[in-house]
Amino acid sequence: MNKTHTISPERITPAQAVTIATEGYKLRLSETSKELISKCRQYLDYKTANTTEPLYGITTGFGSLCNISINADDLSQLQSNLVQSHACGMGDTVPQHIVKLMILLKIQSLSYGNSGVQLETVQRLVDFFNNDIIPVVYQQGSLGASGDLAPLANMSLPLIGMGEVWFEGQRLPAADVLAKKGWQPIKLMSKEGLALLNGTQFMSAHATWAVHRAAGLMKMATRIAAMSLDAFDGRIEPFGHAVNAVRHHAGQTDVADEMRALLAGSEIIARPKQHVQDPYSFRCIPQVHGAVLDTLRYVSAVIENEINSPTDNPTIFPDDDVIVSAGNFHGEPIAMPMDFLAVALTELQNISERRIYKLISATRGLPSFLVAKPGLNSGFMITQYAAASIVNQSKGLCWPTSCDTIPSSQGQEDHVSMGANSATKLIRVLDNTTRVLGIELMTAAQALEFRRPFKSSNAVETLFGLFRKEVPFIDTDTVMSPLLDRSVKFVEKCI
Repeated sequence: MNKTHTISPERITPAQAVTIATEGYKLRLSETSKELISKCRQYLDYKTANTTEPLYGITTGFGSLCNISINADDLSQLQSNLVQSHACGMGDTVPQHIVKLMILLKIQSLSYGNSGVQLETVQRLVDFFNNDIIPVVYQQGSLGASGDLAPLANMSLPLIGMGEVWFEGQRLPAADVLAKKGWQPIKLMSKEGLALLNGTQFMSAHATWAVHRAAGLMKMATRIAAMSLDAFDGRIEPFGHAVNAVRHHAGQTDVADEMRALLAGSEIIARPKQHVQDPYSFRCIPQVHGAVLDTLRYVSAVIENEINSPTDNPTIFPDDDVIVSAGNFHGEPIAMPMDFLAVALTELQNISERRIYKLISATRGLPSFLVAKPGLNSGFMITQYAAASIVNQSKGLCWPTSCDTIPSSQGQEDHVSMGANSATKLIRVLDNTTRVLGIELMTAAQALEFRRPFKSSNAVETLFGLFRKEVPFIDTDTVMSPLLDRSVKFVEKCI
């Protein structure tokens, strides 16, 4: 049974967008969206034919060429030229699931009737989505202001029969795929190239993927932390409701409540403790994980606003008879939050690596490096090295690109967000966080076995049992990389 999502003015969440793009949904345009798109196009055609005033990007050149008027006969060629000249993407290709999100978010942005595109153009994007025709897009080239010009140009080239696409497992010339489908290239009308290229869909697609995956990762991080705490023979008192609620941070209270629920019924946590305090990496889980959770909630709300907005330029308001050349393509509103989320996720790695270190450090009755015969066996010694290396890389990636700007277009575009680099860095940090948590889970499970015959809680033991079906106990030294990889894949499967 085909699953269908109807594009309409109703809001979608980042989680919904990821589900639509990755779980086999087909798209259709609602009648309301079709009417809004057609009405705006008709208004723009009328306005162009009945005004002598220059309309930026519609009857003029682009950027610093905005004062050069274009003949009516050349308006279509102007838009085609724009797409071709701006297709300057470089570097690695963008993963196909992110490009499919870009297509979805571009369709959503164009569907509000503020962009002046043809209905045929939007429908062709829908056709690309529904037939898994995924344009080849590159990670480098966007300044994140004036929209994601270079990557959106590469995404748009196949509409006019140029560029390359992924189709049926192959990388092919777009012209060949259009011919196979019996589709003619779109003949762009005035303003359409600009509507396609202006916008934040490269940034927002990465951000949408990141906040959705980070939400699942956040829950998994707390489950893993609960296992680590019990494996370390930690204390439960720092997770009491009153001591956390008194500080009034929602994330802190929520994490503390979740930790208590996860550890309810644990024989290990109920045992009398000889130590009065635990190290910060255990005792301060509510404060650190909670701060990450609060950050994620904030960033998710910002991204949801972004993906439900028209972000090209000029913005057209047919009912008000207004065409406004402004700056809604500027990526700053999401660039800074993406940098913020990268910092937060790196802190999640940071505290996770510290717990790994404590678990292998021959304290609280655990053996050195979590093997029965240390010396002959090195055990988990180098797994902590691996985690430290990954965290160090993420710390380097935390330098905020949104605090930089390099003027472009002969100074007309004199402040840019650099949000596209924030976006691609954020994905790398997200992936690194998954790896570090995978290492912590493998370490915590190993340590928990040395607490037997005492049992942890039902929640922790259930996670432990599922994990042990994928990754065994390490009795003597073995090649660790394949096991670490399986541990990371287990975390990915759980989120």
